[in-house]
Amino acid sequence: MPMTITEKILALHAGVDQVSPGDLIEVKVDMALANDITAPLAIKTFREIGTGKVFNNEKIALVADHFVPNKDIPSAEQAKLMREFANEHEIKNYFEGGESGIEHVILPEKGLVLPGQLVVGADSHTCTYGALGAFSTGVGSTDLGAVMATGEIWLKVPPTIKIEYEGNLLPGVRGKDLILYTIGLLGVEGALYSTLQFSGKVIEGLSMSGRFTMANMAIEAGGKSGIIEPDEVTLAYVAERSSSELLILKGDLDARYEKTVKITADEIEPQVAFPHSPANVHPVSEVGDIPLDQVFIGSCTNGWLEDLRDAANILQGKKIARGLRLIVIPGSPWIYKKAIQEGIIETFLDAGAVIGPPCCGPCLGGHLGVLAGGERAISTTNRNFIGRMGHPKSEVYLSNPLVAAASAVTGKITASDEI
Repeated sequence: MPMTITEKILALHAGVDQVSPGDLIEVKVDMALANDITAPLAIKTFREIGTGKVFNNEKIALVADHFVPNKDIPSAEQAKLMREFANEHEIKNYFEGGESGIEHVILPEKGLVLPGQLVVGADSHTCTYGALGAFSTGVGSTDLGAVMATGEIWLKVPPTIKIEYEGNLLPGVRGKDLILYTIGLLGVEGALYSTLQFSGKVIEGLSMSGRFTMANMAIEAGGKSGIIEPDEVTLAYVAERSSSELLILKGDLDARYEKTVKITADEIEPQVAFPHSPANVHPVSEVGDIPLDQVFIGSCTNGWLEDLRDAANILQGKKIARGLRLIVIPGSPWIYKKAIQEGIIETFLDAGAVIGPPCCGPCLGGHLGVLAGGERAISTTNRNFIGRMGHPKSEVYLSNPLVAAASAVTGKITASDEI
């Protein structure tokens, strides 16, 4: 029976010849991931199971990235618990401080996730790694605790929705705009417990950072995972980071999809998601006059080096609007260092930005840029729910880094070609 790439990966990890959507299968996990917020409950569950040791200390990654450097005593206690567990079980892939960054940035960067693998993480944006041709999905912390003990998990095989992007990208349009447009088309439940498979000429021409952005936000349409079949772009990225033997899987030509959605990229201009949903999207040309208090450039969605380059190109020789706060957080120490070497950080500082250490920062409304009541922000993050970045009466708009940077200059939501 013909299968999609998702079905092939799941069948392989279940040790069976084939699977179909709806099948309940037990699969072996290549990498299990948790962060400083989700690890404590997973560790508690692991200890209750009582195996005494983790299934494989090289197949677990623990990353302190949400409330670090620790913002208060509770966050310090959470980080300490995870650190002590990592030391106790000699977890090879444990990252904090100057070695750490946003989990979904540093794992691909360090070659810890590869094509054909099966990855689960106690974070909803674990779907990011689908950009590499892996099946990756978020799970609950208690589920992850069981995975740390056994190396296995039960999954229901999701149906696949194939999204084909044809045509050519307009100037200033990035992967963020493609995925925002797609979420607007499908709705926040349009891909509920499905794999979103991104394909077509436009995807083939997209950089890895753009692909990571798209896979990252599959969950915002309700997706179980997002995935892109590996190609030369994928292999070039991986070759710089890993010497491991790769498992390159692609779907059969006659594979069955839940449905196929065709999108013409020529019709897509930069998108802005209005409060309070990533699906509430509007073309930037139709936004109108919306003044801002804060701009945030970073996160697991758009904290990549290419994103910082885009923003710096807009901000070169300019100053941010008076009374506005611009916060920039590189996704990893490597990205931070490259941004320094390329003069990107200097450009941000000259423009009046605040540069934060590699971490999640204000994305989840808990650290380094919380919004007050009545404030508005435009952000390169993935969610703009009520209270997502702070006060429940604040407003968050989502965009690509070009629009965010232009908006920082004018003090209101602005297209990058308008400054």
